[in-house]
Amino acid sequence: MTETRYDVLGVGNAIVDVLAQVDEAFITTHELAKDAMLLIDEERATSLYAAFPPSEEISGGSAANSLAGIASFGARGAYIGKVANDQLGEVFAHDLRAAGVAYDTAPLEGGPATARCLIAVPPDARRAMNTFLGASALMDEADIDQDLVRASTVTFLEGYLFDREEAKRAFVRAAEYARAADRRVALTLSDIFCVERHRDSFRQLVKNHVDVLFANEAELKSLYETEDFDAALASVRAETRVAAVTRSEKGAVIVSGDDEARVPATPVEKVVDTTGAGDLFAAGFLTGYARGAGLETCGRLGVIAAGEIISHMGARPQVSLADLAAKAGVAIPAA
Repeated sequence: MTETRYDVLGVGNAIVDVLAQVDEAFITTHELAKDAMLLIDEERATSLYAAFPPSEEISGGSAANSLAGIASFGARGAYIGKVANDQLGEVFAHDLRAAGVAYDTAPLEGGPATARCLIAVPPDARRAMNTFLGASALMDEADIDQDLVRASTVTFLEGYLFDREEAKRAFVRAAEYARAADRRVALTLSDIFCVERHRDSFRQLVKNHVDVLFANEAELKSLYETEDFDAALASVRAETRVAAVTRSEKGAVIVSGDDEARVPATPVEKVVDTTGAGDLFAAGFLTGYARGAGLETCGRLGVIAAGEIISHMGARPQVSLADLAAKAGVAIPAA
């Protein structure tokens, strides 16, 4: 087997989050929709970005958020995601590397600009999000580095990337590389709309290529087209090695064959922003899983990370997750 250099390799949409505090007049002038995420084209993205006041720009995207969390736990992570050869592409690469994640995907030349999520935060904190997917959506099989997959204990695939046939083939290629190297594959369903668009493809991927499935309760029930949570849980038991299902304030349920662990949510004094909660749950779980921890330990690491992220704005941890795990008495196995 190839030497293990990384605990987790993430594959996902490489997006730069651009966050700006704005007034109500800005929301009205630019016809932004609060409490919503809208997909926009490059022309709209360029004009809105130019109109934004001084902003905070950080690397984003679901799997990239997970990898930043994995690094915060002290584990070794790498990432594959497509940016353009432009200013925001440099921001994404620098920010992710600064978080401790290896990132070397070749930038796109001559195509659309780097993806960005333009997040306007008015005084009432009801965020208006406008996302241009740009270069991030143009990943294909050629971007999947076989040596990187072989050197990673787990390859983690982001469901948001699944809209193009080229990306679907890239996922299958990554899974085949992992299987040939006796490595593991994890998939997050990302959101219920992804499941509704790609249910049949996701079912095939889960059944044939996925070792660890991440979903929230609604996504899992949609995947198996049932309103009965226990029935959905029974179905996923039969189709994948491990399933980790989050249930908001109810915590998480993890199943693997006949084994099951139910982990309560970490108490939080005040829920500020749930953005990234699932991403960070996956970060904690995968940190444990890649190091050989049991289901309950993996789940506890997941809820610790999710609890930290919902206590503040943004989808990146503000304190060391390794320190939080230590304070909670949850040991992270050594590499």
